[in-house]
Amino acid sequence: MILYMLDTDICSYIIKKRPVTVLKSMEARVLDKHILCISAITYAELRLGATRSGNPQKIHGLITAFCDRLHDVLPWDVQAAGNFAELQATLFAKGSPIGPNDTLIAAHALGLDAVLVTNNHKHFSKVPGLELENWIK
Repeated sequence: MILYMLDTDICSYIIKKRPVTVLKSMEARVLDKHILCISAITYAELRLGATRSGNPQKIHGLITAFCDRLHDVLPWDVQAAGNFAELQATLFAKGSPIGPNDTLIAAHALGLDAVLVTNNHKHFSKVPGLELENWIK
């Protein structure tokens, strides 16, 4: 089985715009016994966006409904923390750091050997060893 971890931008895209192509891709993978998840970091980013929105109650409800379609919201753990430290140091040494939350999510995906589903290839392609897919294209 393949573990797919959805990044915040893909989740937001689905929650706000509900594009048919992404939802079909997501549902096809569920039927094929792939595991769909998000990181607790992504969950926190989604909840923050909802809280700061003009209609927090509605957005929180949409996030809950979206997460109900996933297998899990995975906790950020000690392994992810260790991966984060190594990854962030590597990116800084190369002179190509990405945002701290993106680094936290990438470290989590690496630790779980997950495919990260994102539309943000500009940042995540800098992460060595991270397998990426874009379901929007």
